[in-house]
Amino acid sequence: MSVRRPSVAPHARELRNPALVFAALGDKTRLDLVARLCAGGPLSIARLTDGADVTRQAITKHLNILAGAGLVRDIRVGRERLWEVETRQIEEARRCLDRICSQWDDALGRLKLAVEGEEH
Repeated sequence: MSVRRPSVAPHARELRNPALVFAALGDKTRLDLVARLCAGGPLSIARLTDGADVTRQAITKHLNILAGAGLVRDIRVGRERLWEVETRQIEEARRCLDRICSQWDDALGRLKLAVEGEEH
């Protein structure tokens, strides 16, 4: 059983704009797909469709959007096409959110100092 990696151009593997990642994850169905892939490892479209309220065609469209954002990729195992999470983009999104949190913490700290300074 051979595993074939997807044929993605090297430039497509570079980190994408975080806004594209968050836009892709902004849809409930796509967020659910990523959560299922994180919990269950590589899965086929048939397995991803089990229990879903959408068709295989809709799942395929959502997976292609996620792939375009660099969040998932497909692999071939024999005759089967499996989808798996691309953790690099998830980590980049996390780092982006961490930076935003840090900026908010700094801003709130400055506000607290300003408010407390006015009270004295």
